[in-house]
Amino acid sequence: MMITGKMLIGQSAVLGDKGSLSAINPATHETLGPHFGVGGIADIEQACTMAQQACDRYRATTAEQRAQFLEAIATGILALGVTLIGRASLETGLPAARLIIERGRTVSQLRLFAQVVRDGHYLGATLDCALPTRIPARPDLRLHKIALGPVAVFGASNFPLAFSVAGGDSAAALAAGCPIVVKAHEAHLGTSELVGQVIQQAAAAHNLPEGVFSLLIGDGHPFGQSLVSHPAIKAVAFTGSRQGGLALMRTAAQRSEPIPVYAEMSCINPVFLLPHALSMRASEIGRGFVEALTMSAGQLCTNPGLVIALEGQPLTQFCNTALDALRKKAAATMLTPGIHHAYLAGIEEMGNINGVTTLGQGCSAEKPSAAQATMFVTDAATFLTTERLGDETFGPSSLIVACKNENEMLAIAEHLSGQLTATMQLDNADHSLARKLLPVLERKAGRILVNGYPNNVEVSHAMVHGGPFPASSDSRSSAVGASAIDRFLRPVCYQDLPAALMPEALQEGNPLELWRTVNGQCVLA
Repeated sequence: MMITGKMLIGQSAVLGDKGSLSAINPATHETLGPHFGVGGIADIEQACTMAQQACDRYRATTAEQRAQFLEAIATGILALGVTLIGRASLETGLPAARLIIERGRTVSQLRLFAQVVRDGHYLGATLDCALPTRIPARPDLRLHKIALGPVAVFGASNFPLAFSVAGGDSAAALAAGCPIVVKAHEAHLGTSELVGQVIQQAAAAHNLPEGVFSLLIGDGHPFGQSLVSHPAIKAVAFTGSRQGGLALMRTAAQRSEPIPVYAEMSCINPVFLLPHALSMRASEIGRGFVEALTMSAGQLCTNPGLVIALEGQPLTQFCNTALDALRKKAAATMLTPGIHHAYLAGIEEMGNINGVTTLGQGCSAEKPSAAQATMFVTDAATFLTTERLGDETFGPSSLIVACKNENEMLAIAEHLSGQLTATMQLDNADHSLARKLLPVLERKAGRILVNGYPNNVEVSHAMVHGGPFPASSDSRSSAVGASAIDRFLRPVCYQDLPAALMPEALQEGNPLELWRTVNGQCVLA
């Protein structure tokens, strides 16, 4: 496959005529060819209209057709081999080893949703049979879930594969039966086109309606807001900054038909070091923490940006060990010059806050856009009275909060805004305090970990990657895992529908062999 600089609208390659964009190698600031043509309102109109026209035909495809489509995309991504990995590394500064792992996750997501589609549980098939002799009589009622409609997907800067053109949002929407219109992220345009070509070819090979997939290139927020405003779009999936997510949410809410925006935005993923665990494993926890903090230059939505512990010798030992490990960590290239600039501004701001001390940094940055990992320390009173300390600084920085007692630790937990994750390092002797923390953390986070670090997000049936605002715009949903498909479905109830018109999932005899709820009982019938 060749990178052409063109958008992919249905089965066509279209060169945008509203200017041009180029990807940049953040490690060298070198401009990467080719130039990409920027699309405009007419391109949005064409892609969205085609998606709308494809919607009913695509959602009527069988589970096996959609599953094979998703698996073909996975196979095609793997077939790109070093071409994809090499381009993604140039555009993001991420090492090939990290990108190979991310490619594996991307493929796993697609294959997971193929399995989800085949097993049919996502349909929620429910039958309440008629009770004609009851007073009042009950009609025949049957429910299943259908595709919501065309979805606008925004690629994320920090995951050029797993949260991008064929990432989790796209896989979930396509599995649900929704056409997608993807806005490529400006930081990895070539990577996006390569993956987009795979999806385009898979759609053609499986005889799917042309508008099931389009990839657009746009410059700035107005383009994204125009995409969200298009009446054909019925939902939005976004991973990025709080500012960007809120802008899309406002646009979606102001439409004549408001639509849901599933936005993953910002959080600091607190790590609570409970006293007994800290006293027994301070050095071990300190080393593990630094590895988590510096993974992918800290450019993970699950980066541990806050540590809470009781003051004393064990916390001092933790800090000393962590600082020793941190000083050996090389400065790592960040995804874009803009992200690097924002990181530098953020750590400068943090270091100038009264009551906050810069504990230490990693090795000096010698390359463009390389970031030194940074640790800060403060006390509970300062944290509780300084709003800025609860905000994310995207990159390899973290704040350690020293508490005088357990009450201060609990007060910080209550003070936190919504988070993707919350972690407790604990031993058996810490269970009493953990029982007090747990109900608070359940209200604050979508995933609660014990004796680990939150960076790795398993692609599985039970995973939740979401949380209360501002971690995400809708705490009832997940952006990762099998349940991510629920974001792009809605229930429809059929009352006394003739058998000849009944959807297969609800027909007598259960031709799809689904587990269904029949008169309140879960049965394979």
